[in-house]
Amino acid sequence: MAHTDVPEALAKIDRRSKDIPWYSSDMGNKLGDSARELLEKYSKIPADEVESHVYAVRDEAWQVWPYPCIGQFRFLDLGITLNSNYAMILERLKKGDQNFLDLGCCFGQELRKLAADGAPSENLYGTDLRPEFFDLGYKLFRDKDTLKSRFIAADIFDPKSELHELDGHIDIIYAGSFLHLFDYKGQFEACKAIVNLLSDKGDSLLVGRQVGNLTAGERVHRTNKSGSMFRHNAESFNKMWEEVGKETGTKWRVDVNEHLVEPGVGERRRLEEPELQRIGFAVFRQV
Repeated sequence: MAHTDVPEALAKIDRRSKDIPWYSSDMGNKLGDSARELLEKYSKIPADEVESHVYAVRDEAWQVWPYPCIGQFRFLDLGITLNSNYAMILERLKKGDQNFLDLGCCFGQELRKLAADGAPSENLYGTDLRPEFFDLGYKLFRDKDTLKSRFIAADIFDPKSELHELDGHIDIIYAGSFLHLFDYKGQFEACKAIVNLLSDKGDSLLVGRQVGNLTAGERVHRTNKSGSMFRHNAESFNKMWEEVGKETGTKWRVDVNEHLVEPGVGERRRLEEPELQRIGFAVFRQV
């Protein structure tokens, strides 16, 4: 889809306006049992204060940058737990000899879930382009004095950033709602950086999820009007990793699952993009 195909109203939109398809004024059923338990038991927020607390932090984050995952409360999904490899990942981390990096970690909610489930928090890393989200994460989870994880403000495309001090030392990477922020070239370069970050051991692993499309291709970037974002299907995602492997001299096994965005979720977006889908993936290093 070319930029000229976007309705004029969308092209002129105020990104931080709340009258847009990816801002939900009501969290509805987004605060599921797992997220509520994390906020009540890990963060020790009184049950009757949880919802108002989430609304307040979400709207503060919206002014930092209006990502759809913030506007639609998708940070409450605890997305890593939805990956079929979560139990295996947690078991590996609980042994204490492996580490984990969340790319585009936003509030660091995945790190909190892992820590609450028994992973040593000192082995958990988070990185994001906007460090304001780190402070908001401490505010959301009230764990500034207890969480031992390290947060790194960095651009994955900057080879001189602090993030790349971790090159070759990460065992498991989570990329939730991250790769789809970029066009195809950007995703390809990000995946090469991921290869560099991961250990060369046979069990190193990338897992994640993102928005896709039944018909793969470039789409107009929803929060960056001058850019585009590539929407994958399973075939194009596998092909990208084949190309990444060839360029980096590595081998990967890719598992992808696809499903159309379910009714009742983002209806305005479904009208604009009837082939909109979500994809989950796991990419295993082969030696």
